[in-house]
Amino acid sequence: MKQIVAVAFGLGLLGNALLFVPQALALWRKKNSEGVSLLTFGGFSVLQAIGIVHGFYQHDRSLILGMAASLITCGTVTSLTLFYRMRRS
Repeated sequence: MKQIVAVAFGLGLLGNALLFVPQALALWRKKNSEGVSLLTFGGFSVLQAIGIVHGFYQHDRSLILGMAASLITCGTVTSLTLFYRMRRS
């Protein structure tokens, strides 16, 4: 049972990372960050970084990899939002 929960957790983290991809693609295509909350996506990115550190301390590879994947996709949204806002100014 413990292994089933671990696999489900890992798949859930992968799913979490994939949820940021449509927003990143929309930003990239529109070249405009209007309507995107920098506070929200920046906050998610910080929490994911903390999750990676926690995974290292707990020796939890699933948590590290899942949070890293989420940080990459969410960080892309955060970075594109910053880029388009700075370019607009």
